[in-house]
Amino acid sequence: MLIALDSAVSALNQFQQSLNIIGNNIANVDTTGFKGASINFADAFSQTMGYNASGSMQIGTGVLTGSIVNQFTQGSISSTGMQADMAVNGNGFFVVSDPTTGAKYVTRDGQFGVDTNGYLVTSTGMRVQGYTDTGLTTMGDIKIDNTGATMLDPISGLPVADTSAVQSYSFGSDGKLSVLLADGTQFTRGQVLLQNFSNPQQLTKVGNNLFSGLTAAGPLATLTAPGSSGLGSLVTGALEMSNVDLAGQLTSLITTQRAYEANTKVITTSDEILQTLVNLKR
Repeated sequence: MLIALDSAVSALNQFQQSLNIIGNNIANVDTTGFKGASINFADAFSQTMGYNASGSMQIGTGVLTGSIVNQFTQGSISSTGMQADMAVNGNGFFVVSDPTTGAKYVTRDGQFGVDTNGYLVTSTGMRVQGYTDTGLTTMGDIKIDNTGATMLDPISGLPVADTSAVQSYSFGSDGKLSVLLADGTQFTRGQVLLQNFSNPQQLTKVGNNLFSGLTAAGPLATLTAPGSSGLGSLVTGALEMSNVDLAGQLTSLITTQRAYEANTKVITTSDEILQTLVNLKR
């Protein structure tokens, strides 16, 4: 009887964990770039009661959490019309850096903007990583300005730095940043690069749509251009939505609730039987 109680209590604990995960998934159904999670159960150690001709006689002692897995499936892509917004259509993550600590993170949230210093940043000020020069050789914080632009000197006829103000900018599906200056000069200022992993399940969610644990997840040797090495292309002026299937989550919620109720019934029944045994002594 005690085994039944223990099994039912372990089930209540695990179904509570399942409800927590489902609740978090539903809460983030509209979170940009969010990746839902699922829980997998495993049976607990079984108690061996003896052996017979057919083999061992065992009684299970309940259930435990086998794993909690992030689902990295593609979310739908929604157009926003904002020039700094980007979505990855396929594999890969944006890499961003904390300008204060230098710590690197990855994200699927491409809702970017430009800060007062001209850097391409996330909503929390993390700087987007990629090539930062016109020759596409130097990696670092992507900046939108006139650095690297040249023009012909009207007197000497030699190329000199073009100091005209930035008029507009755009990103291509390959991540290349094209800047148009006020004098009509257009040049490639840099390129947004992506990272991919051999085992993304090792990534750790740290909030603000960011993942840490890059080394453990098995990153590519170097950041790579979108559309190459198995990476997806960029869709500009758009964002990737959450990959949570609301209908599926609501179905799981109902199933989990019923399972929880069934195990509370096991506890109630076990308590009634134990009470009957106690009353036999009277």
